[in-house]
Amino acid sequence: MSEFRLPDVGEGLTEAEVLTWHVAVGDVVEVNQVIVDIETAKSVVELPSPFAGEVTALLVREGTTVPVGTPIIAIGGPTGAVVPDDARDLTDERPVEDDAEEPAAQDKREPVLVGYGVRTASTRRRRRKGDEQASAPLAAPNAGVATVERPARSGSATGDVRALAKPPVRKLAKDHGVDLTTVPCDGPVVTRADVEAFIAGRRSEPVTVPTSTSPAARAPVRSAEGDTRIPVKGVRKATAQAMVSSAFTAPHVTEWVTLDVTATMELVERLKADRRFREVKVSPTLVVAKAVCLALARTPELNASWDEEAQEIVLKGSVNLGVAAATDRGLVVPNIPGADRMSLVELAQALGDLTATARAGRTQPAQMSGGTFTITNVGVFGVDAGTPILNPGETGILCVGQIDRRPWVVGTPGGGAGGDERIEPRWVTTLAVSFDHRVVDGQQGSQFLADVAALLRDPALALTF
Repeated sequence: MSEFRLPDVGEGLTEAEVLTWHVAVGDVVEVNQVIVDIETAKSVVELPSPFAGEVTALLVREGTTVPVGTPIIAIGGPTGAVVPDDARDLTDERPVEDDAEEPAAQDKREPVLVGYGVRTASTRRRRRKGDEQASAPLAAPNAGVATVERPARSGSATGDVRALAKPPVRKLAKDHGVDLTTVPCDGPVVTRADVEAFIAGRRSEPVTVPTSTSPAARAPVRSAEGDTRIPVKGVRKATAQAMVSSAFTAPHVTEWVTLDVTATMELVERLKADRRFREVKVSPTLVVAKAVCLALARTPELNASWDEEAQEIVLKGSVNLGVAAATDRGLVVPNIPGADRMSLVELAQALGDLTATARAGRTQPAQMSGGTFTITNVGVFGVDAGTPILNPGETGILCVGQIDRRPWVVGTPGGGAGGDERIEPRWVTTLAVSFDHRVVDGQQGSQFLADVAALLRDPALALTF
């Protein structure tokens, strides 16, 4: 039997929460088959099985956060293989009542504890005491939850000085500092399940086994006063820590500009009609992303990072453009590596893929590391502007407000016959850029913002950059 330990799926990952199991005890899995969804500090990740065989144990409950390296599932040999004795339920370890033999039922398991259950092999075996009770299905008073009452009998209840247990079970107890004579059990032999239940602090209490349909442990809890407490985990926890660290580490400066982007909106409509863009989504964000990449080439200090330990400013060799995305699990910022080297069609495709993946909650940790500059769009919420906080490790972030119709002065200023100023309805937006003042001076930050604004006012200027 092989145990799959929680891997480090992202650089520096220390823990993750088990969200949803896609397999159950008794299922046969193949190598690279997705078996579980976990939530890291950055995203939800699908974990494939490194082994082929039959699932003999689910070692971690849904909604539980465990450190990297923790065994989360046990997988045995091919279907039909005999499960090791230490992985069987208590009903297979009780004394033999008589020598009568009975035909084995079809190979199946009934859940008793997480990852353990009654298994009947494909061969004949002796009838064991308590088989009739063990083969009955467990009651499920709550949807998706099975409850089993565990008697408060210890391993030394018979008066034996040495509790009865198999070597693997003794090793498990020794590894966790557990005295087997204090472990509750409902038979003369202490099983692995008894030890694990004792370690988890479930001695004489009902053992609750969540299934994939049970409520997640992260569910909000409402108090009698009407207050709601929401556990801070995963993406939300990581975002909170990152924002506090960034806000109180990098000295932020924010600048704004309000501008007429009618020409950009007209370009968007032309691109939508272009056959080269038929398979991709074209939006103002695409033009903003391209403008940012062009402007960063003129002010590379905005595409940099501050190395505190080395006391150096690191100018990045390419633009890994982050795009902030609001998801059900919190804010995530995946990035497009080498965005500055992409054509407009390629950039549109990358933006579409990034957005779809983020909304589906499937952004991988690798997609959220190594970003060099970020765009956040608050305009989708009908907001005019904001003061964005830097993504940790980056020097600049651009906030895009809503694009709406406003009265705007257009034409050539001047008195007399030479002036043709007039007020017209135009597409208008507000941009705000925040930057790390350790790296970027006001002149550089202002130049960057002015360049982006100029390109959105008149996209044809891209030919001159």
